[in-house]
Amino acid sequence: MAGQRAARVLKHPGAFIVQTLKAFRANQGFLLAGAVAYYALLSIVPLIMLAVITLSHFIDPAVLLQTLTRYLEWLLPGESKNMVDELAALVEHRDVMRWVSLGTMLFFSSLAFTVLENAMSVIFHHRVAVRRRRLLVSAVIPYCYILSLGLGLLLITLVAGSFQAIGQEHVQLFGREWSLGGVSGVLLYLLGVAGEVLLLTSLYLVLPVGPLSLSHALVGAIIATALWEPTRHLLVWYFATLSQVGTLYGSLTTAIVVLLSLEIGATLLLLGAQVIAEYERMGSAPTKAPPEPVRFDGQH
Repeated sequence: MAGQRAARVLKHPGAFIVQTLKAFRANQGFLLAGAVAYYALLSIVPLIMLAVITLSHFIDPAVLLQTLTRYLEWLLPGESKNMVDELAALVEHRDVMRWVSLGTMLFFSSLAFTVLENAMSVIFHHRVAVRRRRLLVSAVIPYCYILSLGLGLLLITLVAGSFQAIGQEHVQLFGREWSLGGVSGVLLYLLGVAGEVLLLTSLYLVLPVGPLSLSHALVGAIIATALWEPTRHLLVWYFATLSQVGTLYGSLTTAIVVLLSLEIGATLLLLGAQVIAEYERMGSAPTKAPPEPVRFDGQH
């Protein structure tokens, strides 16, 4: 069955793309992406603060913030430095925070995952019609992700530090001294791509109801990453050269740019999920059949 579906997609890729886009539109994909982006905007600052405050007991906060500046650029093109500068000021006063503040940060940092899980339920509505996820499981998933992201940030910080150390080395070859700075830059970039693919794969594996094939999740993650990479570079160029958003919004510029970047990223994330969903539906429904109406009664 899997081989037949793959053969159909490879034989008629245009038809599959059109069907995926129609299903994405029928599922109100842009509206879902807007909701995910809004709650991600609310969640990103407390989530990063929570991670930095926790990990600062093991790693120098300056090193953590340097890593965040580099890799937040993948999510927030052109605005990562401004956000990290604000975070640095807040982290300096982390000792005055009480458990109530930490609890508030934990709550708000989980909102984006909860909304994203609901959006995935709409995309994978053919799964929700068959089975439901228990409320307790849905409540625990965001906090498991927060813990996983914290551990991931710790690992990336350590690995990135090693790659930066490599960039300071030199080798002797053919009687000349060659710097490894370029090699370090390539390794740091590949680390970011690998981390992005791994994160998206985990989202596609965990958030939809029911088990999902690892190969399907990986393909969806690669497609979303391949779409996001040129998009984020285009956003950096656009905001640096053509955009008049600073003139229009003044002091709100950073928030508007971040929200727009998050919405585009959420759109591509959900589009990758729609690719997986349409590929799954090929085995149970005609390719040209429109998506069934989505019902929200007792979904979670």
